[in-house]
Amino acid sequence: MTEKKKRIENKRYLLPVYILLLFIMFILPYYSAEEYSILKNTTSQLGAQHAPNAWIMNITFCLLGIACMLEAWIYLKTFWVHKILLTIFGTGLILTAVFRHEPIIEGIPYNDFESALHSLFATIVGFSFTLFAISAAFIEKRNSKKLLAVLVGLIATGLSVLMITVTDYTGIWQRLIFIISFAWLMLFFEGLKNRNTIDISTTH
Repeated sequence: MTEKKKRIENKRYLLPVYILLLFIMFILPYYSAEEYSILKNTTSQLGAQHAPNAWIMNITFCLLGIACMLEAWIYLKTFWVHKILLTIFGTGLILTAVFRHEPIIEGIPYNDFESALHSLFATIVGFSFTLFAISAAFIEKRNSKKLLAVLVGLIATGLSVLMITVTDYTGIWQRLIFIISFAWLMLFFEGLKNRNTIDISTTH
């Protein structure tokens, strides 16, 4: 392995963006629309059309998508199905930033087609992550990690259902999805990195 390739593989792309996401999710609401509520409103609505400082949330979505795809292509190696799922997931995140949610302020004119595209790509993000998490169980070697992968997929699905059914806390459910999903994804990548390092050392 070349020195340049080692440096690329040793970098943590997702971790700094995850930390940024945590700050943005809980601080940006205080600099968004007055009507915005952390309890009821989603991160998509932080990046909505005509929302104050929406660009901050949307750049964060883009960075998350890019970081996920980078680490997927670095660590997943020959697991092509999983690479494709995370590429769809990352691309979907980027496109939710390009095509923005409708405003939370009533009476403001907005692009309805753009909002519909945002909803479509947000749905794709949710489905692709759930499929990835459950399918990750098939490439994990330890039973505890297999169980964790499936559990994360089920938790993400359950919280998504709560977003629709218990709407007074939609913002909380969605933030929990982000916190749990990306924390697990970083642990998953770390496990793959360690496994790849062991495989390389045993071949020399």
